[in-house]
Amino acid sequence: MKRLRGGAATAVVLVCAMTGCTDQVTGGGSAGPGRTAEGGGAALTAARSLTVKGRAPRTGYDRDRFGTAWADTDSNDCGTRDDILKRDLESVRFTDGRCKVSYGVLASDPYSGKDVTYRRGSSQVDIDHVVALSDAWQKGAKYWDASKRIALANDPLNLLAVDASTNRSKGDGDTATWLPPNKAYRCPYVAAQVAVKKKYELWVTAAEQAAMEKVLSGCPDEKLPTGGNPTTAPERFHAN
Repeated sequence: MKRLRGGAATAVVLVCAMTGCTDQVTGGGSAGPGRTAEGGGAALTAARSLTVKGRAPRTGYDRDRFGTAWADTDSNDCGTRDDILKRDLESVRFTDGRCKVSYGVLASDPYSGKDVTYRRGSSQVDIDHVVALSDAWQKGAKYWDASKRIALANDPLNLLAVDASTNRSKGDGDTATWLPPNKAYRCPYVAAQVAVKKKYELWVTAAEQAAMEKVLSGCPDEKLPTGGNPTTAPERFHAN
């Protein structure tokens, strides 16, 4: 058994093709607190259902259009970054007893497969937007009101603690242009992108959808993560 983020167990199955067999990981439960999974094959089915359009220009994109970074949109008195660190790290320590994470271990980083130590102030851990905000902007988010953009930027369904150096190679790539080097995590990663795009009604390019289908066809029973926060942020939050 292998563990995904948030302690979810996964079953390792052998996927055999004409050229032989390779290990693939398929979701066996939730992908973290606030996530459930539905129906065998739901990820592949959802990928095929996404709206296909061309990528819109990046014109007008700015991180500030998605609100202040790591806003406490779930009103638990902790910033979103610390919420995800608490969820995804092991051996967590705090500076204030319950919220600000000072130390933890990312045991088996999903993107690289290696163990990474987090120390506040000199972190080797990033909180990645699985669907990059710039990618979202070019595929529908530029037309949203600020409340929905803020919700996307802070939704646990779209956030994952990962190795910083590996994450920097992603940029604002989608499935067609970037996948985790750790091949065992590609199915859950793509399923998460599909889930976020379906939840927020973002579109995909034809190349992106084809890449999603290619990955998920190798794990046809991959489940679709659900849950996270509402798609609108509380009224007290604002963005430029």
